[in-house]
Amino acid sequence: MAENRTAFSGPDPRLIGRRRFLRMAGMASVLVAGPAWAVDLFKMIDPEGKNKNLQKAKGLLEGTSSIIASSTEIDYNTEFSIGESLALEGFKRYGEPVDSKDFQEYVDVVGNAVARNSIRPEIPYYFVVVESPLYNAFSCPGGIIFVSAALVRNMADEAQLACVLAHEVAHVGHKHALSAIKRAKFFEGVGKISDVTMKGEQGAQFRNMIGSLQTVLFDKGLDKEMEYQADLSGMETAYRTGYDPAAFVGVLEMLRDREDTATIGGSWFSTHPPLSSRLSRCREQMRQYPDAANLARVPTRFDKYKAMI
Repeated sequence: MAENRTAFSGPDPRLIGRRRFLRMAGMASVLVAGPAWAVDLFKMIDPEGKNKNLQKAKGLLEGTSSIIASSTEIDYNTEFSIGESLALEGFKRYGEPVDSKDFQEYVDVVGNAVARNSIRPEIPYYFVVVESPLYNAFSCPGGIIFVSAALVRNMADEAQLACVLAHEVAHVGHKHALSAIKRAKFFEGVGKISDVTMKGEQGAQFRNMIGSLQTVLFDKGLDKEMEYQADLSGMETAYRTGYDPAAFVGVLEMLRDREDTATIGGSWFSTHPPLSSRLSRCREQMRQYPDAANLARVPTRFDKYKAMI
């Protein structure tokens, strides 16, 4: 069984570069430019402006004054602006980031490691752990991903963290939240959305759409088939990164064991399908990974960083 084996530690024909994971020395988050609406989000994540990577990204983002939408496809700037609006609401509901820069950077590095092996590696991803007693994790369009401190504190190793982050990355990769927007046809016939056009009727429509997405992400949850897809896709991504995908089964088993005593409203339990059906599908998926027991779990490093929160 892999104890402190580091992800990306050996070759694998399924993905060139798999397990080429850094060993957390000189750790730095990989941040790429997004639209200007990210500025307020960065203030929430780094209120004192000490994170040089975030401040550099913020500088690159300022100056964008509009977002472009298409009737057939939502572009990345639009997607991120929607995600930023939802992320700010997420902070209001679930609390601010945990007060540990080192821990946040650790989670960001693990998250970006799996994101690079996901189905949509070309966009930037931002990971943040919020101080919430609820067991939950969720992703906003554009690659902004939250995980609660309660969920992390009840994880056993880094592989479990990686699998949960990979699950959320899968939602972004499959654009699950955006599918609800497309069904609503909000952007149909709209060419350019700017600060000016958002002040009138279109602005009211945009706010209503964000409100509807808040209900989906934070209260009702996504369609169960989307969750099943994210489960299996996330396990595959974790495997490609060099983590044991069985760790995700372990997370689901932990949640099952705590369901009777946990707060339900606004948590994983109220926004995801029944754990029994998810466990059944994920255990079946493990047949695809006969070498899983040889992959990384990394409990010692995880315990070191978890102690910071």
